[in-house]
Amino acid sequence: MTGAEIVLQALKDNGVEHIFGYPGGAVLPIYDEIFQQDDIEHILVRHEQGAGHMAEGYARSTGKVGVMLVTSGPGATNAVTPLQDALMDSIPLVCLTGQVPTTLIGSDAFQECDTVGITRPCTKHNWLVKDVNDLARIIHEAFRIAQSGRPGPVVVDIPKDVQFATGTYTPPSAAPIQKSYQPKLTGDANQIAAAVSLMRSARRPVIYSGGGVVNSGPEASRLLRELVEITGFPITSTLMGLGAYPASGKNWLGMLGMHGSYEANMAMHDCDVMVCIGARFDDRITGRLNAFSPNSKKIHIDIDPSSINKNVRVDVPILGDVGAILEDMVRQWRAAAKDYDKAVQADWWTSIARWRARNSFAYKASDDVIMPQYAIQRLYELTKDRDTYITTEVGQHQMWAAQFYGFEQPNRWMTSGGLGTMGYGFPAAIGVQVAHRDSLVIDIAGDASIQMCIQEMSCAVQYNLPVKIFILNNQYMGMVRQWQQLLHGNRLSNSYTEAMPDFVKLAEAYGGVGIACDKPGDLDGAIQEMIDVKRPVIFDCRVANLANCFPMIPSGKAHNEMLLPDEATDEAVANAIDAKGRQLV
Repeated sequence: MTGAEIVLQALKDNGVEHIFGYPGGAVLPIYDEIFQQDDIEHILVRHEQGAGHMAEGYARSTGKVGVMLVTSGPGATNAVTPLQDALMDSIPLVCLTGQVPTTLIGSDAFQECDTVGITRPCTKHNWLVKDVNDLARIIHEAFRIAQSGRPGPVVVDIPKDVQFATGTYTPPSAAPIQKSYQPKLTGDANQIAAAVSLMRSARRPVIYSGGGVVNSGPEASRLLRELVEITGFPITSTLMGLGAYPASGKNWLGMLGMHGSYEANMAMHDCDVMVCIGARFDDRITGRLNAFSPNSKKIHIDIDPSSINKNVRVDVPILGDVGAILEDMVRQWRAAAKDYDKAVQADWWTSIARWRARNSFAYKASDDVIMPQYAIQRLYELTKDRDTYITTEVGQHQMWAAQFYGFEQPNRWMTSGGLGTMGYGFPAAIGVQVAHRDSLVIDIAGDASIQMCIQEMSCAVQYNLPVKIFILNNQYMGMVRQWQQLLHGNRLSNSYTEAMPDFVKLAEAYGGVGIACDKPGDLDGAIQEMIDVKRPVIFDCRVANLANCFPMIPSGKAHNEMLLPDEATDEAVANAIDAKGRQLV
């Protein structure tokens, strides 16, 4: 086979059904092969960043590997943002890049760049293929590395002459496995026993779950729910872990962290045993490290050895796959269940009930203007009984979506957590819609973020993908403006957008449907209209301009120093900052 034929055959043999890409000179042989086959559908994006986020959304919603194809030079450099995004959020991604012919590498040829060097810090692994006979083996290995262990992105850089060259195809079954990469899946039995023993001694326990539970697969989420049921422990989650435990579950505390619930953050601060499952103790969760959960014993389950003891020292580290470890943990707990009395947690649940009563997500309703929280609540009520997938951009709307949209199942929530990439949500939604053609896919967006990758509206229209963009339009870069108000003396430097497009006309210009709404009484009808339209929709939801996202843990503060919504008058905010946070100003 030619190298280009090998690429297509290797993709088919690894179960690929869709590729997101953009053609260019250095990948034309591969595109020629795409033209001559019907097994893999190619989705033509409008920017390589969009290709990466589409592949991420596709992967996150299906559990499969997302695949993107870009040309050399700027095609590869435009892929860096989604590669880093996938690395931080543990999304399995295979990025195929074209490269100038091997004879021109290092000569500053047209559209040449050091793709392997540029992408080394933002991938799990990458390869420059110099021999066509290595190509199939490398692609098979790329898929294995992307989806095993802690998932992540990989890059295969393929020079143009390798695509034209003829070589021997090696099927996946005959390809040798790279012995230097063998992720540990099974947890140490002694450490699991120690963890169970520590959990049984707890009086104020909390389970802190993360995206690793979702990545491990549906069985891990089922086992997590079973563990919560048999232990009676309260459970909270990171932004990336939403849906692994149902939002309607009686033990659910809500999301924790900077904009998490009061009860979740107070429980994390005051607990005596913390069970961290598939999360990495990042700064949005911990707040000030030396004040993070100061009196607790910590158990950490993670498949990535570099994450254990990286940010927070733990008492019982367990390395391995979340699903496999949870299975052992549930079995051991059940074996000794007769000796455990859930009544020991009674005082703890009384404290949690008191924290819940603070109603930390409260906001002041209005009959005159749409409050952004209300918009998310109505969107949830009108879509919760449908086959719905939610993506978001990044900012206030993202946090309000996490607070007010309840997720009952894993893989229904796609957002940029670690990198916080504006522009992620819309292309991610397209990727989700490609994988789930008959489902309702909604990108909850901000008026600033949506303009980062708005050109992908053309892609959605071309492929008849009825993605809904639900914009909370407040005329500001909302989160930037909030921080400027609270932490920088209300000096709103470049966070107001004075030349906003007419989103309804913009949707129509692309061949989609535009809907606008600015009255609370009209909102339900407008949302229903959006749902019923079987075409791409931009919904311009005009919301209160200066609403802030609370609760909020200011940077450098501990969990028990949250700023709550009923403390959020201008005077109270100013006093709180003066009294508690002079170092932040």
